[in-house]
Amino acid sequence: MFSGVDPVTGKDVYLTETVKGTDKAAQKAADKVMTRLLSQVDQQRSATSSVSFGYAIDEWLRTAELEESTRDMYRGYVDRNIRPVLGDEPVRKVSTRMLESLYAELRRCRARCNSKPFVEHRAEGEHECKKEKCRPHACKPLAASTVRQIHSIMSGALSAALRWEWITSNPARIAQRPKQPQPQPTPPSPSEAARLVDAAFEMDGKNNDDWGTLVWLVMTTGIRRGEVCALKWSRVDLEQGIIEVRSSYVLRKGVGRVKDTKTHQMRRIALDTETTVLLREHKERCRRRLTELSIELTDDMYVFSGVRKFDPTQPYSPHAVSSRYKDMAERLGIDTHLHALRHYSATELLTAGVDLRTVAGRLGHGGGGATTLRVYAAWVAASDRKAAEILGSRMPKRRLKGLTEGL
Repeated sequence: MFSGVDPVTGKDVYLTETVKGTDKAAQKAADKVMTRLLSQVDQQRSATSSVSFGYAIDEWLRTAELEESTRDMYRGYVDRNIRPVLGDEPVRKVSTRMLESLYAELRRCRARCNSKPFVEHRAEGEHECKKEKCRPHACKPLAASTVRQIHSIMSGALSAALRWEWITSNPARIAQRPKQPQPQPTPPSPSEAARLVDAAFEMDGKNNDDWGTLVWLVMTTGIRRGEVCALKWSRVDLEQGIIEVRSSYVLRKGVGRVKDTKTHQMRRIALDTETTVLLREHKERCRRRLTELSIELTDDMYVFSGVRKFDPTQPYSPHAVSSRYKDMAERLGIDTHLHALRHYSATELLTAGVDLRTVAGRLGHGGGGATTLRVYAAWVAASDRKAAEILGSRMPKRRLKGLTEGL
């Protein structure tokens, strides 16, 4: 039975169902199936709501509790990948098949070129392609993680449409999405970590270990980039050797603001003796600089500030921190980035036999360690092997008959 045209593939869609048998009972069952299919097609063609899928997504984005940076990212996906295909489709007609067709198309080519060659023009109107450097289209598939993100957006919008009684079911709930890719963290090796921290302490010159202290703190605590930028002296207890992570500093369209941590939870991280000493020295340096300016160091000042101008009333830019670290690593010939120090902290702890829950707590992972286990599964396995050997070494020694017979 003809059910319309698939907006993703442009192909006709037919609803089919097979009823076996030729007797009267089979004919009666076939009549029921036909009635049900007719009702399904009629419901799609004469939906009680004329709301488009694009409108449903816009309303969900407007009302959902999302970080502004997340909302902006979602709007980008909607404008590039969702609205051109399904934006004008009535929300009641969006089906599981449509969603899965879109996922398949995006995994093959983000431009959904339908395997037809064409030229990607870099200018509009009359122009010379050679001069404008126009080039033939080359298929570039979207990553599985990106398609999963697009699925989450559409699922959220359809769930809202279900709550608002615009649809009777959410087709995204049963739609198959790409499998979640296995995380592959690449922490620096211990020797690379040593070179990185040594270089960091040398960068700001003699008697200025600010940058080195920042890199050291990230390396030993696994604190996130935005969290170290938002850290204030009021959250540093040098007597107890503890820092409290309560907020994160982010930049959006060039404007910075302090927000909750990624998991919206506060956590306390214990500091080792060396790190505590470094922070004491760093605080004293900050105090001396401010004294020269006739300013008193207060607890509401930031622990780290920028390079060009020392101003602890303003946080270090997260982008500047990442850029400076990347430049330092490239000069050393090490292919790494700042977030890899977080991986380094986690993997070193797990390799040393620290339990999963403690590592998850220091990193600020939710789910009681489920995220930590998924990301660092290989290191957890290595830690488990070490635990087995430790336990085995403490067991009473026995003569193994199979190995001692005939000796």
